[in-house]
Amino acid sequence: MKLFKRLFNRMYLMIILVLLEILIVAGLIYLFNSKVGWIETILRFIGAGIVFYIIRHSRHLSSDMMWIVLIMIFPIPGTAAYLFLGANLISSRTFRNLVSETEKAKVYYIQDESVLNKAFEKDSEMKGQFAYISQTAGFPFYQNTGFDYYPTGEAGYPVMLEELRRAERYIFMEYFIIEPGKMWSSFMEIFEQKIMEGVEIRIMYDDMGSMNTLPLSFVREMESKGIKCMPFNRINPVIGVIMNHRDHRKIMVIDGKVAFSGGINIADEYINQKLRFGYWKDNVIRITGPSVWSYTVMFLTNWNALRHEDDDYSFYSAIPAEGREDGFISPYGETPLDGEITAQNIYMNIVNQANNYCYIATPYLIIDTEFTNALVLAAKRGVDVCLITPGIPDKKIIYAITRSYYEPLLAGGVKIYEYTPGFIHSKVFVADDSVATVGTVNLDYRSLYLHFENGTYLYGSKKIADIKKDMTDTIGKSARVYPGDIPTNIFKEAFLSVIRLFTPLM
Repeated sequence: MKLFKRLFNRMYLMIILVLLEILIVAGLIYLFNSKVGWIETILRFIGAGIVFYIIRHSRHLSSDMMWIVLIMIFPIPGTAAYLFLGANLISSRTFRNLVSETEKAKVYYIQDESVLNKAFEKDSEMKGQFAYISQTAGFPFYQNTGFDYYPTGEAGYPVMLEELRRAERYIFMEYFIIEPGKMWSSFMEIFEQKIMEGVEIRIMYDDMGSMNTLPLSFVREMESKGIKCMPFNRINPVIGVIMNHRDHRKIMVIDGKVAFSGGINIADEYINQKLRFGYWKDNVIRITGPSVWSYTVMFLTNWNALRHEDDDYSFYSAIPAEGREDGFISPYGETPLDGEITAQNIYMNIVNQANNYCYIATPYLIIDTEFTNALVLAAKRGVDVCLITPGIPDKKIIYAITRSYYEPLLAGGVKIYEYTPGFIHSKVFVADDSVATVGTVNLDYRSLYLHFENGTYLYGSKKIADIKKDMTDTIGKSARVYPGDIPTNIFKEAFLSVIRLFTPLM
């Protein structure tokens, strides 16, 4: 019975169908190539042209190196793979709708120029970062009137429940993973009560992220209870570029007055009710005040791209509660469809502008030479650069790849700590007691370039001290890595060198 269920598990069926599609395409290529020799010559010329195009136009050449190597070694299948997965040449309806709705939503991100001018006056050295986030990336700065940082999932979880119980108008949820268990059951108990009170509830989850955790009947079950529910970018076995772009965001908005984000998904391991890889170290951030609007717009953008319901987002705006001004805040999104590498640029600016220290937590470390050089240069100019990565991996091959990036960083003066109690899932930067960002963006190719992500940029708040304390406490529970600590040999080096080329697909 277990074998039967495994064979007909949705993920296994998708893998089988994709492999079948690949075999059919490979068979057709072989058939045509063996019958018509000039096809190979044409494809080789096309492949060479693509390589030159990538070199000329790539914005992250280290990551695009995979396509160059594939095309040069295997010109026919490599070219075909690039056209399907690497180039935005095949535009699905989902792709077009996401691009269109993202463009439409820009009118709702309105920058109060007086707030931006205050930020400029506060610190002229940070003017470039403020201008980039608000003017180029298009995410407004707000006067911060309230945020709270919770250093673990289990610390933030009861606060999320408390705010959900207060909901009066609507609850919006957008998560990569939802899994039945204690956490989800406690949410559902509140949702069922809120539906009876007339509260509108919308739930969006990533179809691939939740493939192994939610049944196919989940949407139907939610809708039967009066909860609007939708999988983001429903997967199918037809290979296409849009299937490579997943919704990795973690957003909860309640009445337009409170928003939650951070690293946790809606599953028991994130609040340590289920132990898998030692202690799961994560975080939650709660924001209040006018900045909640940016998270409301982010949610409505993806929702309406796939299930158009709202002609005017402003229906879901709210009058923010009064609060004491404490620095500045800007919730921001990352989308793979706009050509702007927002999250990486924000991260890079934090590193480049740090003077005293820069502490970074990430579960995965798969970075290009540009980011490596930025970290090393910061360390060489006297900045205390500390990276915190997991001590216990959730994926052994990714853990090995992460460790393969240590050597040049350690040689350049960057300090690396592995979190001894278990797996660290936090995605946090904090620098110089004045700057921080908390969100969903890992330091890996998929988060930086392929996924829909989000983060909360913070400047000048006294509560940034809470984030710094969490980072220093975490470092205190971690083992420092020194040059020579990672065992290696020529075969392992060769294997990892090859595997690193394919990290964009992992």
